[in-house]
Amino acid sequence: MGEDSGEFGESTKINHKMENVEREEEIDPESNPLNEPLLKRNRTLSSNPLALVGEKVSYIESLDYEINENDLFKHDWRSRSRVQVLQYIFLKWLLAFLVGLLTGIIATLINLAVENIAGYKLLAVLKYIHKERYLTGFLYFTGINFVLTFVAAILCVCFAPTAAGPGIPEIKAYLNGVDTPNMFGATTLIVKIIGSIGAVSAGLDLGKEGPLVHIGSCIASLLGQGGPDNYRIKWRWLRYFNNDRDRRDLITCGSSSGVCAAFRAPVGGVLFALEEVATWWRSALLWRTFFSTAVVVVVLRAFIEICHTGKCGLFGEGGLIMFDVSNVTVRYHVMDIVLVVVIGIIGGVLGSLYNHVLHKVLRLYNLINHLAVALFTSMCEYGLPFLAKCTPCDPSLPESTCPTNGRSGNFKQFNCPPGYYNDLATLLLTTNDDAVRNIFSTNTPQEYQPLSLVIFFVLYCILGLITFGIAVPSGLFLPIILMGSGYGRLLGIYMGPHTNIDQGLFAVLGAASLMAGSMRMTVSLCVIFLELTNNLLLLPITMIVLLIAKTVGDSFNPSIYEIILHLKGLPFMDANPEPWMRNLTVGELVDVKPSVVTLHGVEKVAKIVDVLKNTTHNAFPVMDDGVVPPVVGQANGGTELHGLILRAHLIQALKKKWFLKERRRTEEWEVREKFTWVELAEREGSIEEVAVTSEEMEMFVDLHPLTNTTPFTVLESMSVAKAMILFRQVGLRHLLVVPKYQASGVSPVIGILTRQDLLAHNILTVFPHLAISKGREKRN
Repeated sequence: MGEDSGEFGESTKINHKMENVEREEEIDPESNPLNEPLLKRNRTLSSNPLALVGEKVSYIESLDYEINENDLFKHDWRSRSRVQVLQYIFLKWLLAFLVGLLTGIIATLINLAVENIAGYKLLAVLKYIHKERYLTGFLYFTGINFVLTFVAAILCVCFAPTAAGPGIPEIKAYLNGVDTPNMFGATTLIVKIIGSIGAVSAGLDLGKEGPLVHIGSCIASLLGQGGPDNYRIKWRWLRYFNNDRDRRDLITCGSSSGVCAAFRAPVGGVLFALEEVATWWRSALLWRTFFSTAVVVVVLRAFIEICHTGKCGLFGEGGLIMFDVSNVTVRYHVMDIVLVVVIGIIGGVLGSLYNHVLHKVLRLYNLINHLAVALFTSMCEYGLPFLAKCTPCDPSLPESTCPTNGRSGNFKQFNCPPGYYNDLATLLLTTNDDAVRNIFSTNTPQEYQPLSLVIFFVLYCILGLITFGIAVPSGLFLPIILMGSGYGRLLGIYMGPHTNIDQGLFAVLGAASLMAGSMRMTVSLCVIFLELTNNLLLLPITMIVLLIAKTVGDSFNPSIYEIILHLKGLPFMDANPEPWMRNLTVGELVDVKPSVVTLHGVEKVAKIVDVLKNTTHNAFPVMDDGVVPPVVGQANGGTELHGLILRAHLIQALKKKWFLKERRRTEEWEVREKFTWVELAEREGSIEEVAVTSEEMEMFVDLHPLTNTTPFTVLESMSVAKAMILFRQVGLRHLLVVPKYQASGVSPVIGILTRQDLLAHNILTVFPHLAISKGREKRN
């Protein structure tokens, strides 16, 4: 277990070496002599193919979101009937429905398990406390939490390391075009469900929101590919989704369904997918994600109605609105707007500070043990309420509500005499969801003492820093909400005489500000909070808080998910290129790469085998020599760029033994007899699995029918910034660079750019002088 939690440190060491560029003495590029190159390089452009997926170091590749327009694809596209097209559209909607249905059912089961396990645990502890058997209560509380955490951790470490953490950074990377191995498998799904139940029931400072996003994405991926890898269903109708593009859309539906299931916020779930996780978006995808979240809400509503009858154990209270604050009237004047601005500024500062400290903690995470975190959390949640003073109940409250001894509810009696309650126990000795409900409670201005809120805020800041990153499924949403609501309610107490806003609403605004300051989301967070609290009158001031907090946070550091992506080494491509990329051309970038490996249209088997064994490239340009161009007056033969062929397709050709005894081009019917476009969609297999005899080595393979004849190309004079925008917006895996001048004897392709070649930190390792200009731009 120590090894796995130490992998964060190993991964960040790799990234640290990649970031720390060797800096020569600062020379002003504008004063550079004309006889010296402006861009000095000190090494060959290279990349790191390893990244941390969950808690497992994995080999990273890119996804093929580009349509591979080879001869087989074109024939299949032309031959599709109207019925087949309608079937394809219908199946998209059917899978979107199933994603929402299954996500809603699993989310309900997780909620039932957490509420019952945590509820019965707390009831037993409160009985011991009521009998003044405090040590027995502590041992029972700590022991149960230790066992639950151990089960969650051992499942992640031994069976599915990719299930650890929230999973949202890896989903962002996948939807950006990065293949995250084993991230959406059946084992990962099962471990994520059981692990999140154990970790949340143990009272750790984490939520089930991130895991639910991952669970929804796993469901979508498994449905799209027909089940687990080893037991995949080969139904004919599933062939339509045997590609990365459609799987990407399904996973987008799954992520939005997960957010909807976590917060019971259908519109917020759609906007979360749009604003935070998805890289490519279009109107058709908007409708399908909205449909999925609508199905989730219907499922949740149906189960809530069933649970109201008492058939769900301790889970039966509440409705579709999780943290309802609609019972208070929202009134504010000019002075209140000033306080709202202050909350936004505080949220932005604290959010960026939280990101910074968490970044440092995760770099040294091999020093922290998850079982020690469980023990420390249990000690604090059980022991700190003894430091709080007992508060007399408000005489206007009925005896049934103050004090309470159940697993939930405000005004917990804990160790206090009859008629008194312990406000800190109300926040700590309960589930995280109930803690949020309690601190969001409205029309209770005297419920919490300032010292208790300070202890609560400081404790959850510490727990939030040391809990995230341990080898269990975890989410960031709820810990940040708890921290933000703590300082928001505290500010509401001190500003009570000067404002009309309820303290519970101050807690809501504090939670929103800290989430915006850390996660840097605005529109989706605004809608999620409206759907969480059911108070539309909060909309104007919530918008102000979110905008200010995000603006302040952006001035200090990136969002928490961007930091985690960087720490894990995932090659995420940002939407906006660095300004200094305008000063560098793709031709200069290609010059610092190894020479491009090309193949002929009809290639010898021995050459193909040699190329596959001695290179790790995933695509190769296919060219034909001696082609007479169809231009009047040009009789000399030239070199034609026929297209780009994938490594997987070359392996398929070798596996199928599609060999020719003579060098010739094949007919269209010959190709269709040997291959189908469904087979070419498979990405499995390696050259080591292919056996080729010495006699077959002397044969030939016609690569023309398997070659993508419409690859994206750019001139060598194009800026890296422009190429990066094209690469990201189209969803490419390979970008061919062609020469500016065409002449006899000049290759029609001078290089290939991939995702790793366009990442800023990889470029700066080769051109360190650009880092100096980058620093000047920031200072200016």
